[in-house]
Amino acid sequence: MAPRLQLEKAAWQWAETVKPEDITHEHIELAYRIAVLACKRGTCRRNCRGNPNCLVGIGEQSWLGEIDENAFHNIDDPNSERRDKNTFVGLTNLGATCYVNTFLQVWFHNLELRRLFLICAHYLADYEPRTICEHLQYLFALLQNSNRRYIDPSGLVKALGLDTGQQQDAQEFSKLFLSLLEDTLSKQKDPNLQNVIQQQFCGQFSYVTVCNKCGRESPLPSRFYELELNIQGHKNLTECVTEFLKEEKLDGDNRYYCESCQSKQNATRRIKLQSLPRTLNFQLMRFVFDRQSGHKKKLNTFISFPEVLDMRPFLEGQEKCTYELSAVLIHRGVSAYSGHYIAHVRDAHTNDWYKFNDEEIEKMEGKKLQLGIEEDIAETAKSQTRKPKCSKGYHCSRNAYMLVRVIFSPFIIQYFLSFLQKLVDQDNKKFEEWCNEMADMRKQSVDKGKAKHEEVKELYELLPAEDGQSYEFVPLEWLKKWLDDSTAIKEIDNSQFFCSHGKLHPDNIAEVKRISSKAADLLFGRYGGISRLGQSSLCRDCVTQRCRVIRLKNQLNEDYREVMNLVKAPLKSDESGFWIGKASLRSWRQLALDQLEEDEEETKHNSTDGDNEERDGEEMKNFNEDILCYHGGLSIIENDRRVVSAEVWNKLRMYFPKAPEFPQNHESCQQCMRLEREGKENEALNRMMANEQKSSLLNLFQEKNRPTLQKWPQDTDVLYIVPHYFVDEWRKFIRRPAKGNPVSSVGNSILLCPHGGFMFTYDSMLQGDAQHIALLWPAEWEVISRMFLVDQVISICRIHDKTQDNGIVQYQTHPDLCRECREGFIFQQQRDMREYAQATVYVRKVIDKKRMIKESAPEFSVSGSDVEDEREEPKIDGENDPDFSQIMHAFSVAPFDQNLSIDGRCLTDDSATLGSLGVIPESIICLKADEPIADYAAMDDVYQGKCCLRLLKFSKRSVPFSIIYFCTFFFLSFF
Repeated sequence: MAPRLQLEKAAWQWAETVKPEDITHEHIELAYRIAVLACKRGTCRRNCRGNPNCLVGIGEQSWLGEIDENAFHNIDDPNSERRDKNTFVGLTNLGATCYVNTFLQVWFHNLELRRLFLICAHYLADYEPRTICEHLQYLFALLQNSNRRYIDPSGLVKALGLDTGQQQDAQEFSKLFLSLLEDTLSKQKDPNLQNVIQQQFCGQFSYVTVCNKCGRESPLPSRFYELELNIQGHKNLTECVTEFLKEEKLDGDNRYYCESCQSKQNATRRIKLQSLPRTLNFQLMRFVFDRQSGHKKKLNTFISFPEVLDMRPFLEGQEKCTYELSAVLIHRGVSAYSGHYIAHVRDAHTNDWYKFNDEEIEKMEGKKLQLGIEEDIAETAKSQTRKPKCSKGYHCSRNAYMLVRVIFSPFIIQYFLSFLQKLVDQDNKKFEEWCNEMADMRKQSVDKGKAKHEEVKELYELLPAEDGQSYEFVPLEWLKKWLDDSTAIKEIDNSQFFCSHGKLHPDNIAEVKRISSKAADLLFGRYGGISRLGQSSLCRDCVTQRCRVIRLKNQLNEDYREVMNLVKAPLKSDESGFWIGKASLRSWRQLALDQLEEDEEETKHNSTDGDNEERDGEEMKNFNEDILCYHGGLSIIENDRRVVSAEVWNKLRMYFPKAPEFPQNHESCQQCMRLEREGKENEALNRMMANEQKSSLLNLFQEKNRPTLQKWPQDTDVLYIVPHYFVDEWRKFIRRPAKGNPVSSVGNSILLCPHGGFMFTYDSMLQGDAQHIALLWPAEWEVISRMFLVDQVISICRIHDKTQDNGIVQYQTHPDLCRECREGFIFQQQRDMREYAQATVYVRKVIDKKRMIKESAPEFSVSGSDVEDEREEPKIDGENDPDFSQIMHAFSVAPFDQNLSIDGRCLTDDSATLGSLGVIPESIICLKADEPIADYAAMDDVYQGKCCLRLLKFSKRSVPFSIIYFCTFFFLSFF
């Protein structure tokens, strides 16, 4: 089929030779393309929108011929969600909870932990999980006996208070969660449960400090849930453990205070392992703090680790202590702040390894059994490193961040309590009901699809309209939706294709298809519809209008040349012409094209008289409207118009029949002429008034010889007060009296409170409030009182105390000061100083108590914060926490090395707000940087995940703020 533009051209080619009054029915059918041949199936790659008889490529391909039943639905087989025999159950990722899922799978495969949780008794008849332990217990029961391929852990995640859209630090989550479980289980009545976390995960070591002089040992015992190993510069796990336990020399400024020697002495310090748990977790420190960037980064170092590890060399006096590798936790990704967590876990019953990736679980055997080998997410070519060779019984990984090792002694999980089994049975029942419901929906979709298949095959054969048969038009989009089973079928609506005459507009022929009346009756009978378009819907008026427009467009260039030549010729002495706007004459050809296109557009929609009136009231865009005044008459500005001959005007009227017409003898608008006269008179009056006021108040206008409160004039005891705004507006009028309106009144009431009292004191007018007022001499006040309307007289008097000779002078205003409103005004000013948005606060870095020349203005955007606030009550503007990360980026100083002060006061309260610290706009905060001092004992308590309040007691140099903030978040969530 020919392209759409060729079909459009062929449909209207006759209009170039046929006058509008000579149009026949044959021409109308050509315009609507009634006789264009229909396309056959297989000849068009897509539907021909320019051909109303083309009925291929509209979606019928999927219905003709034999169809697979699966094409009638988009419902997956519910059995694909069913757990296979002898397989494990996955966990749904709720957004950013993959780090939670990995630990849950590792803890579930700890058989002793699982057994104790599943036999923990509850005696409620209608038991439902509420606490964190109860949710974990129910989750373990589902992981063991659920019929689902994967389950939803949202109950536990919600009980923990975790944000599913934000990925937390997996290492901190593990430590804090185990600490929480230990605290919760210690309150259980069953003694087997009270110490389960300590027995399984908790070990002990001591920081042992030995004095070099007297040999005294000072042990500092501590517990741990996992051993944190530095991997930088090491190749295998043994090297990492050895470095963790190595001795450290304490000398110089870092000497140790020995209680026996009663003085500081050189000493050595090392970590001594005392006891190890049944489950030994090795935390590989892949995420470290980079001092240059002020952010954490990931180390991609390859680390080798064995499947069996003997810990005897690291324990003193310990017998056999062999650990077998139980799980490897993997972080995929190159960034420390994003990525994905998965777990490789060994089944304690079969010794087979499985990869747990949220919902997906894969058995690792053969070549797949390469623990810790996972492709990095968005790995760059620069970060790719060749994997070193590993001997038998060893594995190597650049993404492993935790190794879980156990002393292997398998337990058999034979049963769990009836109330848990009841909950699992209820969930399995819901799952089976869901499977049956999905199966029924699949069947209903198949039955519906088969019925639709038969309907389409029946009706599609009836759609083409044969020559000589009656026909109708239906929307193309409706036919497509009818053949698209995925959308709901609405009734047929042709109203959008109507022209202003209530018929089918020729331009809409591409949006409809011509079908037989028999098929149209069946479609309207089954689906309903309004505004049917039959053979009588071909619009003669629209075709006639289009024919006129086409002919005018073809004639436009010729008429343009003729009109421009006629305009150059002068009018004859006895000839009367017409007024035409010069701008319209310059651009009449483009205006004509726009007008013709607008006339065509108006025929596409029904337009009421109100619509036409609204368009007439719009901004001028039609021919000759540039000589209209505001009243609709001939403009009085003669330079904008000229006279043309009647011959020129008649040719232009062919293109602009609605253009305003003004013969040469037509008078200009009388209203405009009267207003022009009045305007000139008012302008003269304003100039006269301005000259009079200027000469009477010359010093006020020139701002010379002005009274001031600082140097009160000796020859007067009274000064008068007016708003500074009045003086500014008056001076503007004096400078340009013809451009503005005269000032008629003095509004002194704006300087008074609602009670009629004055709002300013003598002292305040000496300072900031001086910008609101202007002082007048008594003589000037007499002139102003005579020339302007004054609503309230305001003055300030100087009063001498004649009873004393000390020269004390007092000042009093009239009206008197309203103290109540003045206090409220001052309070509001102070409040405004602390409540602000998008203000600038400057930070200067100090070195050796001297300010640097460099000054940074981070411009704290105090209307928002980069850190999500967990409190329910939002802070008002100006009360947000300072964004210390901006200081870090400006000066390369990490938050925990920042010492901030303002006006000599140290800013040490991390929970304080800008308002409470007295930081107002344009304040200058001084920054002094120092080096962090390591405190291993303090760091150990932090890693233990103890109370948040205790953490805040440490100095900034002892504990990084990032750790404090993280612990605070988790304790708020857990407790």
